[in-house]
Amino acid sequence: MSRHFAYGAVLAALWLFACAASSAEPLKIRAGWANTPAALTPIIFADKDLLKHYGLSYTLEPLRFAGTSPQITALAAGDLDVATLAYSSLGAAVENAGMEDLRIIGDGFQDGVADYYTSEYLVLKDGPIRAVEDLKGKILVSNAIGGAVDMGIRQMLRLHHLEDRHDYSIIEANFPTMLPMLEEHKADLIGSVPPFANIAKARGDVRVLFTLKDAFGTTDMIFQVARQSFIAKNRAALVDFSEDWLRALTWYIDPANHDAAVRIVSDYTKLKPAVFAPWLFTKNDYYRDPMARPNLLALQQNIATQQKLGFLKRDMDVQKYADLSLLDDAAKRLH
Repeated sequence: MSRHFAYGAVLAALWLFACAASSAEPLKIRAGWANTPAALTPIIFADKDLLKHYGLSYTLEPLRFAGTSPQITALAAGDLDVATLAYSSLGAAVENAGMEDLRIIGDGFQDGVADYYTSEYLVLKDGPIRAVEDLKGKILVSNAIGGAVDMGIRQMLRLHHLEDRHDYSIIEANFPTMLPMLEEHKADLIGSVPPFANIAKARGDVRVLFTLKDAFGTTDMIFQVARQSFIAKNRAALVDFSEDWLRALTWYIDPANHDAAVRIVSDYTKLKPAVFAPWLFTKNDYYRDPMARPNLLALQQNIATQQKLGFLKRDMDVQKYADLSLLDDAAKRLH
């Protein structure tokens, strides 16, 4: 009887375990983002029919931030699980916030790849600025000091022997307000990105003085990061999340789905489809790796340039801060 009792106890324990597992809540992934459609986080899972694991092993809670830097604070405080960072904020997170356990787990987009789009720096078409050297003594605008667009300004002007504060001034402004500042002669150059650059060029009173590619070459602009402890604790759910992300990304960048993808972005941003249709998810857009793999070689060069510009005290080995095993495991399921 004792043997039968023990056997029954084991079965009961297994049943209770199965019930607990089946009733377990899916992991809620709090994911940060700043601008869309550059960052796909708030729209990537709009079509749940593309997904296999959403609502089962995980759910996604997109959280908007003013930029990438505030996401560092949220990560450090435990208020964010996955952040969208730029190369310019990765170094700050490691060096200034001491987040040595930060790991890159997937790519967002890259600037200056082949004939894909690269961020543009605009001046008035009929204005006095005809060459980079003409920016001496002028006021230049970036969206955030120390950000990726800002770094492009500093690097390009350094290549032409001009230095911040000594030869020119940089001020901050939100992308939507930059064009009026340029037109009202409150600034002499603005750093711009889609769709704001497209809108500015369509008006016909600006021209491109240089691009981020001219200054930096290829740039791994934004990518997703998480802390190592979060990855270790929730690895299975994060592989499911990565698999669904790859499935959705494949759909978005497929030319056959272009119109439908534009409608999703239009509905979310409340801007007309015509704002996005000519460029979004085409070669007039930033490059998005089909398997969401970051360009670590480019990122290493970006970090090195950031260090030379004085925004980091030391260089860093980006390979140490990457964990692409989630993508590797997810990709195996797609074949």
